[in-house]
Amino acid sequence: MSLYLAELRRLGKRRLTRFVLVLLILGLGAIVVAMTASSQKSGPAAKAKAEVAAEADYQEQMGYHRQFVARCEAAKEAGTSQQQGMPTDCAEITPPQREWFSVEHYLPFELDFRELFPIFIAVFAGILALAAYLVAASFVGAEWSSGGMTNLLLWRPKRLTVLLTKLGAVLTGVLATGLLLGALWTVAFWLIGRYDGTLGGMTPGVWRSFALDGARGLGLVLAVTTVGFGLASLGRHTAMALGAAVAVGVISEAGLRIATSVIGVPFPGRWILSSYALAWFNKKWTLIDVQSCAFDPVNGCVPKEFTITWQHSAIVFAAGTALVLLATLWTMRRRDVA
Repeated sequence: MSLYLAELRRLGKRRLTRFVLVLLILGLGAIVVAMTASSQKSGPAAKAKAEVAAEADYQEQMGYHRQFVARCEAAKEAGTSQQQGMPTDCAEITPPQREWFSVEHYLPFELDFRELFPIFIAVFAGILALAAYLVAASFVGAEWSSGGMTNLLLWRPKRLTVLLTKLGAVLTGVLATGLLLGALWTVAFWLIGRYDGTLGGMTPGVWRSFALDGARGLGLVLAVTTVGFGLASLGRHTAMALGAAVAVGVISEAGLRIATSVIGVPFPGRWILSSYALAWFNKKWTLIDVQSCAFDPVNGCVPKEFTITWQHSAIVFAAGTALVLLATLWTMRRRDVA
C-alpha cells in the first residue's frame, strides 16, 4: 500500500476524526431542521393575517396618540405643560404613520433561497473550517506526541515526503467531505426554499455565483486546514495549534481592535482578520472611519471609506498559509525528529 493511501486510511480510522465528523453532520443538520421549522410560505391566508395584525397595531398606536394629545391639551389648559414634560403646542406631537406598519413586517419568516443562501454558504464554510482545523492539527500533533512520526520516518526516511503526504491526505479528506456535505447543504436549502419558502427566481448566473462562493469557502477551509496542520507540526503537539488559534483570535479580534481604537489609527478594521474573512465571502467589505468627517454642502458629514476586496483577502490568507507551511517544512528538515 502506498504511503498516501495508508495516511488516508489512518485519517479515516482515527476516533477523533469520526467524532468530529459526526458532530459536524449533527450541527449542520440542526441548522437545516431549525430553518425548516421556522420558514413558512407567505400565502394568501398569511398575508391576510398580517394585514389584520398591522392594522390592529396601527389603530392601537393611534389610540395611544390620541390619549397623549388629550393629556397634552389638559396640561396646557392647566398651565402645567412644562412640569409634565409636554410640548407647548400639542400639534407638534407627530401621529404614527400608516407606512410604519408595513404588512411585510408582520409576515412569518420565509426563507428566500436566492437572497439568503450566500450567508449559509459562509456559515457552512466557517463550521467546516473549525472542524478541519481540529482534525488536521490532531492528526499530525498526535503522531509527534506519541512517537508515531519517528517510527514512520524509520520506515520512510524522506522527511518532507512524509509530511507533505500527510498534509495531502488531510486536504483530500477535507475537500471530499466539503464537496459532499456542501452538495447536501445546497439541496437541503433548495428544498426549504421550494416547499417552505421561495426560490427568488433562480438563473444560471445565480447558480454560478453560488458555485464561486462555495469555491471561495472551500479554498479558505483548505487554507485553515493547512495552517492547523503546520502549527501542530511546528509545536509537535495538537495544543500548539489550538493555543495559536486562541492567541490569534484574542490578539486580532480583541487586542488590535482595542489598541487601534485607543491610538486612533484610521480604519482599525483593516488590521482585523475577520474583516478579510467578510471581504472574502462578500467580495468586498467597506470600512468607515467615523472620526474623519469631511463636510459636504449637499450630503453633510461624509466619512472616509476604505474597501477591502476579496483579492486583498486572498493575498493575506495565501501569505499567512505559505508562511506557516514554509516554516513547517524548514523545521522538518532541520530539527531532530527523535
